[in-house]
Amino acid sequence: MALPELFGAGIVLLLLFFTGFFGAKMKIPDVIVYILLGIVVSGFLYESHTLHFAGEIGIVLLFFMLGMEFPIKQLMSVAKKVMGAGILDVVLSFGITTGICLLMGVDVISSLLIGGVAYATSSSITAKMLESSKRMANPESEFMLGLLIFEDLVAPILVAVLVGLTAGTAITTGTLSILVLKVILLVAGAVLLGYFLFSKLGPFFDRHMTSDVFILFVIGVALSYGGLALYLDLSEVLGAFLAGIMLAEVRRTHELEKLVVQFRDLLLPLFFLYFGTTISFSEGIPMVGLLLLITVWSIAAKIIVGFIGGQWYGLSKRVSLRAGLSLTQRGEFSIIIATLAAGSIKAFSSVFILSSAIIGIILFQCAPMISRKLYGRKKLREQSAM
Repeated sequence: MALPELFGAGIVLLLLFFTGFFGAKMKIPDVIVYILLGIVVSGFLYESHTLHFAGEIGIVLLFFMLGMEFPIKQLMSVAKKVMGAGILDVVLSFGITTGICLLMGVDVISSLLIGGVAYATSSSITAKMLESSKRMANPESEFMLGLLIFEDLVAPILVAVLVGLTAGTAITTGTLSILVLKVILLVAGAVLLGYFLFSKLGPFFDRHMTSDVFILFVIGVALSYGGLALYLDLSEVLGAFLAGIMLAEVRRTHELEKLVVQFRDLLLPLFFLYFGTTISFSEGIPMVGLLLLITVWSIAAKIIVGFIGGQWYGLSKRVSLRAGLSLTQRGEFSIIIATLAAGSIKAFSSVFILSSAIIGIILFQCAPMISRKLYGRKKLREQSAM
């Protein structure tokens, strides 16, 4: 006799609670423990459409809320401030990683996917660790958060491009042009709706935000624009992020976040769990040599970006090094890109994400000590006085 789906859903949520609770006690990011749980229970939940759909809504709400943090003018201001470091990050973390894969004989699409997986630092892990380690007030935190925002702007577009390239069509100038045009139209639509429509709806939101049904409108906007992106063969992540930017123009971000956050926290763990269920190591860990090379390079690239970009930003060498050592962990965007891969590339990406997250957590915790040893206490006192 098959178990009722309701019973199965309850067991899944309880498992997520206990593993998340254990991870918090052990100071392990919940992203990692949820993926590991997915690997363990994959035999029971493999190719579950319900789990996939619920997780997809969770990741849409995550980037919808991220987009709500940035009204259009603020978004442009932040991007301009860290532009140099952000471009260096794209070149080193995405461009050179892709080049290494090509030189090692990996095909173009797989090389681009691995480059995408290696690109973005985990915003969720980094922000949580800055807060828990009481480093949010440190001089490097503003630079780090600015760089994460830049990555959050680039990564959805990168995901959209990779979705288009993995859709099975040949890579030509024409298909790339159409893909870029779709992205431009989707972004332009969000900007126009935000500026000319949602910016005028403040009084409407004030009147109806406390209504029980208003949450349906807010989440409906997120899912609709995310779905429109999927219809255009782009990523729902890009659509959700742009939907958040639209609603940011209402200037009621704090109140809207309170409406959405509990739904996000319920559904987002299911995305990481589902990703874990899709990972298979039946054929072992693929391309171990390349995996080690990419892991070492990806860590070095982030340290270089933090060290050089931080000095461009106006930080001292010591503080810039501390920033670079704190940026090496990969997470949610890498997972989204890894879901586009299949077979050995997905297994490769999964091992890379888990290993970079673990190494990144260790480097984050050791960053103050390493930077202090390399640049001494005299510079520490000088920086503290700044």
